[in-house]
Amino acid sequence: MPANTPYPFTVASSDHLERVTLKIIRRIGPSPRKRGSISGETCPDIFELSDGSFAIIGTDATEALQDELPADAARADHERIVVISRETLIRAKADIPDR
Repeated sequence: MPANTPYPFTVASSDHLERVTLKIIRRIGPSPRKRGSISGETCPDIFELSDGSFAIIGTDATEALQDELPADAARADHERIVVISRETLIRAKADIPDR
């Protein structure tokens, strides 16, 4: 799906579910190619969305990490635990807004 195509998505807040249309606004951090990806296409990535939230492309590690969550952490059935490299997040730090 092209980055600028609206995608209807159900998001959860603390008290309800809401259907919203999200768009990718911008990449957070350098592109995979600038981080040294050989193909430049299939690497972890971080994007800011039109509602101010973030989308992460990473490796699904839900099964491996589910039982490792601390006692005060929980995951809903529709949520996944996604792993990205340390480098991806550190290099994105400069682009992450303070507010």
